[in-house]
Amino acid sequence: MMRRRLPRAGPPCQIPPAIAARILLLREDAMVLDKPAGLAVHRGPRGGASLEDWLEALRMGKRHLPQPAHRLDADTAGCLVLGRTKPALAALGALFARGAAEKTYWAVVRGGPAGAEGSIALPLRKRSSAAQGWRMEAHPDGQAALTRWLLRGRAEGLAWLELRPETGRTHQLRVHCAAMGWPILGDALYGGGAEGGLHLLARAIALPLDPLLSATAPVPPHMRAALMACGWDGA
Repeated sequence: MMRRRLPRAGPPCQIPPAIAARILLLREDAMVLDKPAGLAVHRGPRGGASLEDWLEALRMGKRHLPQPAHRLDADTAGCLVLGRTKPALAALGALFARGAAEKTYWAVVRGGPAGAEGSIALPLRKRSSAAQGWRMEAHPDGQAALTRWLLRGRAEGLAWLELRPETGRTHQLRVHCAAMGWPILGDALYGGGAEGGLHLLARAIALPLDPLLSATAPVPPHMRAALMACGWDGA
């Protein structure tokens, strides 16, 4: 059987400035993008814009298109890691699968916890209905899920939380915060209201590669006012 030849890697193409501005970190094996809120990582069955539209521009001379090494909700902004080679993608996937990635999120929630720090250990499962579609819910029969949280600041009716998920369940942070009575601002699906967009940012990522892979995403425009009201200094 003849093997199909892969195309030779061509010269790097000119990256559109809007995409180039989203590259937080670039190295031979991986890159980290600042994914904008509202952009799906994968193209859905109904089509529409997605990160897949960017991949050819992000190839930059590599034989294979870069591919996401983990998931990030369409409405969540911030750090998204992509592998630039097949071996790198496999290594990155293994790190995420065994929980070796250090993920830090910022969220603005309605209400907020009474204490300064703590953890949420609630198993999660998927629920679907013809009327409402699918969503995740906290349920004893679900998969184990653990989120650590730290209170960073408060405003009237709001709180700024730093969230560190120890597991990577779908919608984990959104459901955990809602289950505790502090839904994330702008999260219409889980009780945070529909105004202003989801106030959830994948703020930082660190992976134990050699050398260490780490990146920090800027705060998106739609979160700035609420974070500053809660005491964020803009840095």
